[in-house]
Amino acid sequence: MQTNNARSNSKPSQNGSSSRSKAQNYSDCDDSDDDIRASTDQVYDSEESDTESSTVMTGQRKKVFDFMNKATLMELQTVKTLSEKKASLIMELRPFKDWKDLLKKLESNKALSADLLNMAQELINKQNNVANILEKCNKMVKRLEAAIETGAGIVEQPKMLNDEMKLADYQMIGLNWLTVMHNQKMNGILADEMGLGKTIQVIAFLAYLKENNLAKGAHLIVVPSSTLDNWEAEISKWCPSLVVEKYHGSQDERRRMRVRYAKDGFTGFDVLLTTYHIVSSTPEECKMFRVCKLHYVIFDEAHMLKNMTTQRYANLIKINADMRILLTGTPLQNNLLELMSLLCFVMPSFFAKSIEDIKSLFAKKGKTENANKDVSQFQETQVERAKRIMKPFVLRRLKKDVLNNLPKKESLIVKVPLTETQKQYYHELVDYYSNKKGEICSGDRAGVTIMMEMRKVANHPLLMRYYFSDDTLHNLSERLACAPSLKKTNPQYIFEELAIMSDFQVMQLCNKHDLYDVTIPPSLICNSGKFQHLDTLLPKLKEEGHRVLIFSQFTMILDIMERYLKIRKHGFFRLDGSTAVDERQDMINDFNADSDIFIFLLSTKAGGVGINLTAADTCIIHDIDFNPYNDKQAEDRCHRMGQTRPVTIYRLIAESTIEEGMQMVAEEKLKLEKEITANEKGEVHEQKCVVRLLTMALGLDKDEEERLNNSMNNSLTSQ
Repeated sequence: MQTNNARSNSKPSQNGSSSRSKAQNYSDCDDSDDDIRASTDQVYDSEESDTESSTVMTGQRKKVFDFMNKATLMELQTVKTLSEKKASLIMELRPFKDWKDLLKKLESNKALSADLLNMAQELINKQNNVANILEKCNKMVKRLEAAIETGAGIVEQPKMLNDEMKLADYQMIGLNWLTVMHNQKMNGILADEMGLGKTIQVIAFLAYLKENNLAKGAHLIVVPSSTLDNWEAEISKWCPSLVVEKYHGSQDERRRMRVRYAKDGFTGFDVLLTTYHIVSSTPEECKMFRVCKLHYVIFDEAHMLKNMTTQRYANLIKINADMRILLTGTPLQNNLLELMSLLCFVMPSFFAKSIEDIKSLFAKKGKTENANKDVSQFQETQVERAKRIMKPFVLRRLKKDVLNNLPKKESLIVKVPLTETQKQYYHELVDYYSNKKGEICSGDRAGVTIMMEMRKVANHPLLMRYYFSDDTLHNLSERLACAPSLKKTNPQYIFEELAIMSDFQVMQLCNKHDLYDVTIPPSLICNSGKFQHLDTLLPKLKEEGHRVLIFSQFTMILDIMERYLKIRKHGFFRLDGSTAVDERQDMINDFNADSDIFIFLLSTKAGGVGINLTAADTCIIHDIDFNPYNDKQAEDRCHRMGQTRPVTIYRLIAESTIEEGMQMVAEEKLKLEKEITANEKGEVHEQKCVVRLLTMALGLDKDEEERLNNSMNNSLTSQ
């Protein structure tokens, strides 16, 4: 939703809404009388199939009849249990002359059943219910636009903010939008692209509430662990008069705080700052946030709420707050259902009656072999629905549209050849699994495991075990059994543990127990195609005065990379999930202040969200993520407000390996984001990606591909 006209000279009302907004808040769009609920009578009853009434074309039957006669192949597949094969069969049986003819053709075909008609009716009813949601959303958009036109926004930056700090124009628009949503008693998702200062806009909004006596109590801000200190620092810098308390620390420290909150409530501060991990880590914490009253709860990096089936989602949606704001730079990642999860979270009362219908419609996967006009039309319809539903609740701006002076960003995909040794190992792995297609296609989670092994070899051989032989491991087991910390441990048990480790893990374990003579030669540390590429790239970047972020999904790669950087004498910092929360911000500050540190190593998960590393102008994605939005978040650590130099992103792709397929899938997923703010649409499902990548890598035929897909389906269903 655009709010460029949100500024006005009107003073905010002390109750936070105009007389109009009192009469019309979002609850009046949740009137059950408006729901389009179809009759519960089924269009087909097997017990009445021979009676005259069974062939009468009622209103509901007319809708189902038209659907069965006119639906495209893709639309037919959205009916429960209808595969592509069965949908094709229905199309061959067309045209159906009347209801009786439709029944006869379905009942006389062994592969089909007249029960499909009830399932088609169920689908049509769900579509009607979602259409009702769309109509409500359209009304809300009109109401918001009217509120903006009548001057529901604010003009000036809140006086409570630091005089030395100034909001950018687009941030003032974001503040206006939050204010309008507040006045209309609507929750929202601030989804500006990463690096546009969503944190600052929220701080300004909280300052606005306090300055105008609109805060009804304390606010809760839930953030990833890596951004906790940054949030505290930003609030202190932008609005020192906002009193912040961190709910963090040891279990004993948090218990003492809970005792105080139980006695006094959330008083004595404006903002309670905590992490996703802490907020629901114990039953006591879950209960406290479920019982104690808050005004706003704000979720940073809210894409963590993209799965409505998780325990985290269930716990966080119960937090007792009047209002909610979600912040995410990547509202849409893998599919439209994830976006719907965010919307259902931010406006649970509004979507409560339709959650199952939304899940059913937006979870459908396209299963046709060949992309065609019907598929495109179906996907476009799904996308258009999603855009219309999200419009009242989401504000999203892109850097290219609002930051005219942001230095350019160049993204390079670098195809890196494997070393000869790596190539040999990779081909051996492919050959091995190609000869075991039968076992793979019938195994539950085999596909994911095989893909991970291929990725490991493609990135570094030391992620597998090639260097330490079984004989060497037996010898090491005997020695480790004598170590004080492992004394009296059966050497055979130690061997069995070592046997499933990678070479680098074996060395790490031995060193941990004081066997420092167990090492891996530097030549093997440096023996990966990607490290050899870094041998050329890093000295060049260093000589030209660049500073570098290197991201990896694997902490073991970071471990190996540390050894590599020490061998090559490059100075570096490292941050991953194991880095203590209170050390992270100090490390970030030191890197931004100290130009002598050339490289910052980060795990994609822990270091890819919510932190500012604009001292670097180069980002190297050592190994791409299955979800390209995680890599985008990582690169935006340096390409954001405050960056003064052009930024270059290097994505290292191991040539002729499964990573090339991953990159292709990633590009398809990225189309989804562009379309949700533009036009054409599609959906890429994680499991389908795994099946597709292994089909390409191992040369599976169509039957083997289908068996692998079915086995993974069964595994996921049983979990």
